[in-house]
This record gives sequence, structure tokens and C-alpha cells, in this order.
Amino acid sequence: MAAKILDAVHGTARDLAAAGVMDTTTLREFDALCLPAVKHLQAADIRRLRRRYKVSQAVFAAYLNTSLSTVQKWERGDKTPNGISLKLLNLVESKGLEVLL
Repeated sequence: MAAKILDAVHGTARDLAAAGVMDTTTLREFDALCLPAVKHLQAADIRRLRRRYKVSQAVFAAYLNTSLSTVQKWERGDKTPNGISLKLLNLVESKGLEVLL
């Protein structure tokens, strides 16, 4: 529900900027506020995500452009993804593995 409201408000802000009522700096700041939060994923979440798409750890690693050992460490909980890896995992979780094709 909140996401729909935010989308509607964001659309209005874009329209205001297009009409010249809102400056582009304000619109950029608003754009940044509307970015979805990056959810931290636990080892079980990553394993479940990979299994949802029925791919091996090696194939999942290839999609994410990372190493097999990194995926293995994530799934064991020896290492946690961060930065761009975490963002990619969030994208896969929300949009599907095909988003990385």
C-alpha cells in the first residue's frame, strides 16, 4: 500500500518538474528518497532464492558475476553479501533471475 502511494506521489513530482514547478535538484532528491530499501539477506534467504530458480551454485554465481566460493560462503553464513552484490540479490528477489540476462 505504501509503495503505491509513494509511486503516485513520485509520479506527481515528475509531472511538476516537467511543468517547471519543481526544480530538477528537488526532483533528484525526491528520486533518491523513492529508491527501494536494500534488504539484508541471511544465508538461508540466499539459498532459498537460488533454489527458487532451480540453478546450481555455480550457475547462480555466473548470473551474479561472482565466484562459486563466494556463493558457497554466503549460503553457509561464512560471509554476507554487501554493496552491489546485495543490491543484485535484492533485484533477483523482487524481479526474478531473468533481470540479470
